[in-house]
Amino acid sequence: MIMKVRFTHVSEENNYQDLTTGNVYNVIGIEADDLRIINNDGSPYLYPANIFEIIDSHEPDDWIAELGEEGERYAYPPELNRPGFFEDYFDGDEETIAAFRHYLAKQQILRV
Repeated sequence: MIMKVRFTHVSEENNYQDLTTGNVYNVIGIEADDLRIINNDGSPYLYPANIFEIIDSHEPDDWIAELGEEGERYAYPPELNRPGFFEDYFDGDEETIAAFRHYLAKQQILRV
């Protein structure tokens, strides 16, 4: 099981064109209280938690969770929990992309 959220918030200043109102998304991590999800474009972006309704709050038991200096929460599965993982992913690092795809396949999370 993995945490699931439904996108509910659209406003004029933040229209989130890469999300669909009412769609349910898998949460693959939490970073400074923001949620990392696979958006409609298939990209693992961070979004503010307040634009979602929590459908299933279950975090996998193997996630590594920490609190930051100001009490903000960070939680990722071990495979994605190294500093700079997503920076490397977006920089096109082939090993990181392969590790990410392996994680998605293992969790049976389909990219859009």
